[in-house]
Amino acid sequence: MSGTSHPGPLVEIMTALRERVMGVHDLVLSTGDGLLVAADAATVHPESIAALSAATLSLGQRLAHEAEGGTLRDVTTRCAGRHVLIQAVGDRALLTVLGDEGLDLALLHLHMPATVDQLVRILDKDAPSAS
Repeated sequence: MSGTSHPGPLVEIMTALRERVMGVHDLVLSTGDGLLVAADAATVHPESIAALSAATLSLGQRLAHEAEGGTLRDVTTRCAGRHVLIQAVGDRALLTVLGDEGLDLALLHLHMPATVDQLVRILDKDAPSAS
């Protein structure tokens, strides 16, 4: 059973993604500046992943801008035995997905838009309204 840093609908959405996509092991949702929001993670330190993912996504966005590549969709890192995918979730958050060598990237990319939409809806409901 994976550990969670925050119970509730955000973790339920992340857990559902992990259960649908073979090879996904850990998921971390964080703010754009690297603060942990929620996690479904048993093998990593979520706070560290949150901070490093924010820095990585920021560099990816800068690279996409400089390369005139348009809006960044995600940053994927493949290492020996592990995949790390960082996906923007709206304007203020990001989702980091960690998987093993058997990660089904095609299936992950298929499910990611709906997962991001669900997360955005919940985060937008919880956001303080500007007055």
